[in-house]
Amino acid sequence: MNIESKRLYKSRTNRMLSGVCGGIAEYLNLDPTVVRLLCAILGCSGTGIIIYIVAAIVMPEAPSDNYDM
Repeated sequence: MNIESKRLYKSRTNRMLSGVCGGIAEYLNLDPTVVRLLCAILGCSGTGIIIYIVAAIVMPEAPSDNYDM
C-alpha cells in the first residue's frame, strides 16, 4: 500500500506576495483567486493579516524538483 503524503508548501509558480495563498490553493485543489479573496476578507478583521504573516514565516518553500523549470 503506497500512501503519498501530501505536504503544504508555499507555491513557487503561483504567487503574488510570498506564495502562501497559492500553496494553500494547490494543497486544497482550489482556484487561487478564491483563496486570495478569502484571505483578503479575513485580512479586514486584522486576524487574517497576522495568520498570513505567520504562515509566510512557517510554511516551507516548495521543493524545486516538483516543477519544470
